Amino acid sequence: MKYKKNDLILGALILVAALIIWGIMMMLSSKGSEVVVYEDGKELYRYSLSDNIRQEIISSAGVNVLIIENGECYLEDADCPDKLCVKQGKIGKIGESIVCLPHKVVITIEGEGGSEYDATAQ
Repeated sequence: MKYKKNDLILGALILVAALIIWGIMMMLSSKGSEVVVYEDGKELYRYSLSDNIRQEIISSAGVNVLIIENGECYLEDADCPDKLCVKQGKIGKIGESIVCLPHKVVITIEGEGGSEYDATAQ
């Protein structure tokens, strides 16, 4: 199949439009100001994202190691069998979360601007 000039122009316009939309979404996403740790729906800890902290979260089912640095947080280690919570990576924007289902631990980012999502499930 041979491409015509108009096909290439249309493809380029679609690519440019997608990049513009992505850029706008990145600019509008809000950085959070607090890390909130919940166990089984109850708040355990609340930290500022501007702090540099290493905190062991000891829940009834096990231990997770929370790291807060450079305006982001992540789980460095966990003693759960699958370690999916550790593999979720760093979070720092309002509404993002890390979940450790075996330990029933949820770590969320909150801030002054409110969540960019309509609702979050816990």
